Amino acid sequence: MNCDDEANKPFCGSMGVQGFPTLKIVKPSAKYGKPIIEDYQGARTVKAMTDAVVAMIPNHVKRVQDKGLDAWLNESNDTAKAILFTEKGTTSGLYRALAVDFLGSINFAQIRNKEAKAVDTFGISSFPTLILLPGGDKESIVYEGEMKKDDMVTFLSQVASPNPDPAPSNKKSTSKTKGSAKAGSSSSVSSAFSKVSESHKSAEASEAAASATKESVEQDNPTESPEPIVPPVETPIVVPETPPAIPQLATPEDLQKACLGEKTGTCILALLPAAPSPDSDISSPAHEAQASLAQISSKHAKRHAKLFPFYEIPSINTAAKTLRSDLGLKDEGEVELIAVNGRRGWWRRFLREDYGVVEVESWVDAIRLGEGQKEKLPAGVIKPEAVDEVEHDEL
Repeated sequence: MNCDDEANKPFCGSMGVQGFPTLKIVKPSAKYGKPIIEDYQGARTVKAMTDAVVAMIPNHVKRVQDKGLDAWLNESNDTAKAILFTEKGTTSGLYRALAVDFLGSINFAQIRNKEAKAVDTFGISSFPTLILLPGGDKESIVYEGEMKKDDMVTFLSQVASPNPDPAPSNKKSTSKTKGSAKAGSSSSVSSAFSKVSESHKSAEASEAAASATKESVEQDNPTESPEPIVPPVETPIVVPETPPAIPQLATPEDLQKACLGEKTGTCILALLPAAPSPDSDISSPAHEAQASLAQISSKHAKRHAKLFPFYEIPSINTAAKTLRSDLGLKDEGEVELIAVNGRRGWWRRFLREDYGVVEVESWVDAIRLGEGQKEKLPAGVIKPEAVDEVEHDEL
């Protein structure tokens, strides 16, 4: 939305917009007319802002494997189903959006190319391939177009219409006085936002434009429309939502007990770098890695989905330096993400330079699904567990 446009200033002002670009993420709440509005606090780049929005799309896509294929197909047999056969382990924002558009009328699933039985059953020879099952005994239909949303919506609409966007209710004002009060509030919002907007324009203007006379923004008297277009200032509820930080293993004993024991399962470890000086903070990549792991962990916790634990290992933990040396990792000045499994004796390293949530989650999903190459842990990394001696009473 162009907040410099005169018609948009009242709304932008009511949303608390003070600079550009500003991203607001609006989510429904339990209270009608009072949505939850989150302020995006990440990097002001197209990629970062896009990733933040995509991460908010609900996932109604079921991941199906060979062993669960028949059960899923027989479930609600008369309901239409869509299956995307793909080489990727993560579900794209596009496919998640389609599942939302047809929620309640088409069941969506995603199947990996390694699921041989499913691939053979449907005769899939290339990836990605989208299959539509109309329901009942009707034959499946293969999508032949490009993976673009409009074309895919048209294809899926053969069996069901997409869900319409919810329309706002038409609530009429009970009196002219109430309407005037709301309009007055809108006027004050518009005036306040105009000052911010004019300040923004002035900062970017050339010397010639700087000498021009400022135009004051005046709001016309309200019309007789019973429903003001501009909501009152108090309507938005700004509820910043910050995922909790992942737990930290500050001692070698804690690290061994949680992740480097003979019976420990898979752990994701973030080896944090040492700060350059006592008064400085850790590097930006380390902060990004921390935030990504926290967001992924929080998302799975909210869904009550089973996931292996994530831990931070600070540089003050002496075992971190030893682990870096044993695995041939970077020095203490850089962040490292690794997965380890003490019981099975393997480890895996995150090799990308971008620690954004999409990249990290893709890596985590590959580990969760057993994909990718794992390396054998060097001897000595997994320490044998101490056996407590049992005292016996003397006879």
